[in-house]
Amino acid sequence: MPGVRSNNIHVVDTASDPRAPRLHKVIDGAEIKSKTNLSGPHTVHCLGSEIIISMLGDAKGEAPGGYLHLNKDFEIVGRWENSMGDIKFGYDFWYQPRHNVMVSSEWAAPTDSTHGFCGAALSSNVIHWWRDEAGKWQWEKIIDVANEPHPEWPIPVPGVMSAILISMDDKYLYLNNWLHGDMRQYDISDPHNPVLTGQVWMGGLLGKAPEVNGVKMAGGPQMFQLSLDGRRLYVTTSLFSTWDNQFYPEIREQGGVMVQIDCDPENGGMTLNKNFIVDFGQEPNGPSRCHEARYPGGDCTSDIWL
Repeated sequence: MPGVRSNNIHVVDTASDPRAPRLHKVIDGAEIKSKTNLSGPHTVHCLGSEIIISMLGDAKGEAPGGYLHLNKDFEIVGRWENSMGDIKFGYDFWYQPRHNVMVSSEWAAPTDSTHGFCGAALSSNVIHWWRDEAGKWQWEKIIDVANEPHPEWPIPVPGVMSAILISMDDKYLYLNNWLHGDMRQYDISDPHNPVLTGQVWMGGLLGKAPEVNGVKMAGGPQMFQLSLDGRRLYVTTSLFSTWDNQFYPEIREQGGVMVQIDCDPENGGMTLNKNFIVDFGQEPNGPSRCHEARYPGGDCTSDIWL
């Protein structure tokens, strides 16, 4: 679990006793800075027994950051990339080693984003293309999504869309709209003619915050995980605490939630499940936030499936 503010990485054992996870190891942020000149750990992926983590900044919290490489014993190997090339900011990434390709996106530097909303995070509408060279990833080119839209992919992109995934059967694409407050489902059976087949409002600036089991939701739809059968979509509501507080101040007292959206993989459609909610506002140490959750055995976005 990466601590983007503390720069520490907490390794939690969820296998020995799945119902009682326990802390296994803490990788100190100061050690990471001294050995790699990196800070702001964000996205975690596995590469076989190795672990790769995108880092938003250098030791001073300034862009563009880089990639931290850990071995199977959670020891620091070093940096995973040869160079950050023309990249301005770091953020999420995904790779397919068998095809020798990686794609990464941009957000903002820790020196900017941790203090609150910043325009840089919304102006980075680009993705980066990488290739593997002798075990190190080399930046290759940049694709400007905003200025070079694909004419055959006419999906309107909503404000602050922070996550996206495709169902296992490649039939549906799901995306979130943290500011406006809705989750969307598109039928992409015909990739050149996507059709909006489902939409669920979860609050946000435009939607009225619903109640689930008497709990009123605060925040907007943020990260999500789709079950392998495509029927259960779990959504959390916190993007980043300082950003949450600016746009959704009620989340300070109410805390975040995780809800379940029931999806129809045969006919399309989405419905908010009124019988399921995890209320992080009732945590023992006070209201908490929830940013992202993972299926123990993997979901449609996982590196592996068990």
